[in-house]
Amino acid sequence: MITDITGLHHVTSIASGAQANNAFFTGPLGLRRVKKTVNFDAPNVYHLYYGDAAGSPGSVMTYFPFPGATRGRPGAGEVGETAFAVPEGSLGWWQERLAGAGVAGLAEGARFGARRLAFRGPDGDGFALVEAPGDARPGWTGNGVPGDAAIHGFHSATLRLRDGGATAELLRFMGYAEQAQEGAVTRFVREGGNGAHVVDLEVLPGARPADQGAGSVHHIAFAVPDRAAQDRVRKALADTGHRVTPPIDRDYFWAIYFRTPGGVLFEVATDEPGFARDEAPEALGQGLMLPKQHAHLREVLQTTYLEPITD
Repeated sequence: MITDITGLHHVTSIASGAQANNAFFTGPLGLRRVKKTVNFDAPNVYHLYYGDAAGSPGSVMTYFPFPGATRGRPGAGEVGETAFAVPEGSLGWWQERLAGAGVAGLAEGARFGARRLAFRGPDGDGFALVEAPGDARPGWTGNGVPGDAAIHGFHSATLRLRDGGATAELLRFMGYAEQAQEGAVTRFVREGGNGAHVVDLEVLPGARPADQGAGSVHHIAFAVPDRAAQDRVRKALADTGHRVTPPIDRDYFWAIYFRTPGGVLFEVATDEPGFARDEAPEALGQGLMLPKQHAHLREVLQTTYLEPITD
């Protein structure tokens, strides 16, 4: 069994426009944009990162905003919902704030005894806020969000699958333990994790396969402390038959990728070096930071391809 994974690192999704995406995450949700860069494989498209003050592992939602991208079709074989942890007793405040901002899909409920508020992002993305008493991670109090309501980071992610057996076995191998079951949802927890250490499997045998597009999660990343830990994880996964990429330098972390039995793309990312490697902590997310292989494209990207983002 793998013991190096501590929980979630980040979740990366697809959007249909940079300005609307930035306005939603820094506006109603009040998160901090911690990096404005470009897609390594398609530099004419932004890669935007939102999280807590430092972009701590377990707090960062990231997006590839492809201009005009067709909305995805929800289904099986994807991350169906990403949930953020908020302080106990804060859901009423969030309900009023999100309703006032015209956020769609607001629905209060509960899962495994915890109160939650589901909602939709600008491209139909599935989100929830979950009251998480005792979460000691500091929240980001940007854009009018008070400390007693601030998002601490991720609470959990829900994988929507037609058959959860093989993915459940994979999660156990990755250090997660089954904690409880409620209806079609089984909860897995990485005990002693980084605060973002819950994964729910929702099994829907008759669900049609998801079609990826705007509002879809592209991949979900799990955190390890450093490259040595990542190498151990990669070897363990490869030894059990998973086809894992070599480590790839993503500037702010090193990444490996593999496709799960249920069809979801998993990444394992290092906590180091972090988002302050090329910007001062107080200035995170302000400048357009380009990977060195794309630095020569700065002028054409800014004048021709990248949509201006107004903060």
